Amino acid sequence: MQNVPGRKTDLSDAEWLADVAAHGMARPSSVPPPEIRELRELTRYRKTQVDVWNQQIQRLEKLLQDAGIKLSSVASGVWSKSVREMTEAMISGERDSVVLAQMAKSRMRSEIPELEEALSGHFGDHHAVVCRKVIDHIDHLDAAIAELTSEITRRLVPFEATVTLLCSITGVSQLTAQVMIAEMGVDMSRFPTPGHLAAWAGVAPASYESAGKRRPAGTRKGGTWLRRALIESAKAAGRTKGSYFSAQ
Repeated sequence: MQNVPGRKTDLSDAEWLADVAAHGMARPSSVPPPEIRELRELTRYRKTQVDVWNQQIQRLEKLLQDAGIKLSSVASGVWSKSVREMTEAMISGERDSVVLAQMAKSRMRSEIPELEEALSGHFGDHHAVVCRKVIDHIDHLDAAIAELTSEITRRLVPFEATVTLLCSITGVSQLTAQVMIAEMGVDMSRFPTPGHLAAWAGVAPASYESAGKRRPAGTRKGGTWLRRALIESAKAAGRTKGSYFSAQ
C-alpha cells in the first residue's frame, strides 16, 4: 500500500489509499464488538498494575539487601506473611534478629537459625521510611488489582462456558483465559485456520528466504498482550509434571 518513493506526500498518500480501498484491494481490519473492546481495556490495565506490583516487590528486596537483610537467601520469596510481619516490625523500630526470627510462620520456623543470621543487618531509619511507602503502594495495588479482577469477572459471565473451556487447557489459568477472550474475542470465524490465529498472536515462526536459502527469523510480530499471556501459559504447561507439554 506504500506509494512510489519520491512521490510521497500526505495528499498523494490519501488519494492512493482511497483508490486502493475503492477497488477492494485492501482487506478490512477486524474490529471486535464493544463488549470485547471494553474488556480488553480492563485486562490490559490490570496487567500494567501487576507489572508495577512486581517492580515494587523488587524494590523492597533491593532495600532489604541494601540494609544487609538477606531474607531472600532463606525465604522462597521476599513477600509473604512472615516477611511482611518482620518488615513491619523493623519499620516500627525492632532490630533484634532473634525476636524478628521468631515471627516466622509455618514451614519457615524450621529455618529460624538461618533467619537470625539473615536478619542481622543495619536497617536504618531511612530504610524504614522507604519500606513504609513501598508497602503502602503494594497494598494500594493489591486493592486495585482485586477491583479490576472483580469487574472483569462480572463482564465475563456471558462467556463463562468459554472461560471453562480455555481453563481445561494445561497451563491456562482463569486470568489467562480472561486475557485470551479480551484479546481474541469469541468469534473464531475471522481466522481461516489455527495457523492464522497463531500468526496474528505473534507466536508463529517467521520465514526469511533469500537466493533459495531459508534462514531462521524468530517469530512474527503480533499482539503484545496476547503473546505475553500465551508465553506465560506455555512456560506453566512445560512445568506441569506428567503432561504432554512437559514431555515436549
